[in-house]
Amino acid sequence: MAKEKADITVVSSKGQVVIPQGIRKRLGIVPKTKLLVYGYKDVVILKKIEMPNIEKELRKMYRRIDRRIARYGELTQEEIEEEIQKYRRAKAS
Repeated sequence: MAKEKADITVVSSKGQVVIPQGIRKRLGIVPKTKLLVYGYKDVVILKKIEMPNIEKELRKMYRRIDRRIARYGELTQEEIEEEIQKYRRAKAS
């Protein structure tokens, strides 16, 4: 990793900090980007995080369930729970 030149920013009266443009461009930080904030002693670390699109993931899961219902009939509560667990295991991998 190449050394980067340090930059200085100022905290506003509202507690806001401007992330320098070069860093925002390099990391793809745009409005509404989620940042995880760590504070330890006199250090503050901001880490860009990707939030999953829950609505999209649910639609995908429901499509799988709908296809199964069309093929095999209604699911029991146990089968529904099994599908949910299978989906969670797949996402965790």
